[in-house]
Amino acid sequence: MNRVLVAHGTRKPGGVAMIGELAERVSALLGQRVQVAFVDVVGPGPAEVLRADPAPAVVVPAFVARGFHVRRDLPTQLLASGHPEITVTPALGPSPALVGLLAAQLRSARRRRGDAVILAVAGSADPLARTDLADLAGQLAATTGCAVTLACAATGSPTVADAVVRARRDGAERVVVVSGLLADGLFQDRLRRCGADVVTAPLGAQPMLARIVAEHFRRASPAVAA
Repeated sequence: MNRVLVAHGTRKPGGVAMIGELAERVSALLGQRVQVAFVDVVGPGPAEVLRADPAPAVVVPAFVARGFHVRRDLPTQLLASGHPEITVTPALGPSPALVGLLAAQLRSARRRRGDAVILAVAGSADPLARTDLADLAGQLAATTGCAVTLACAATGSPTVADAVVRARRDGAERVVVVSGLLADGLFQDRLRRCGADVVTAPLGAQPMLARIVAEHFRRASPAVAA
């Protein structure tokens, strides 16, 4: 069985390494190798990885929501691979497990009463992705019992920087930004410069994400032991 974790891609070497480390953690949990592919910016692409191994493949999209990369780019690249047997799992979110990880990130930020909380995502022009992301923010608010503002680091509004300014204008003493990004890169750098008091690390740095990804592989590959 060929297992491939597909992420967006970044020109920042540390971000590429972060996804590689995530795949290594997942490999250790499954007891089987997990390869990495990227749909944009850097390689190898999914088609290149899949052409190298004709065995049945399971592909996990490392995205927090459905969007153009998950619904269009990835299927196009999988089709181009000519691979005879591919199972593609859903994106990582929105899901209770991902919400749990985001809630843990917020706890690690030592949120105080009265803090403004912003969930920062890359954003998308895809209506399904926007629905998923709003659902993710709503679930995080319900889980943590605090108001959560959804903001975008790339596509969509409000931008993270605008959301920080608005939170301070509304009287927040501190602003906590919970990163919904998978890896370090240009967008995470924007979060660091957004003016918030606390910005959490990308999700790919968290061991809990490896367990979420491993579970996606297990559900698509019943033969893999839990």
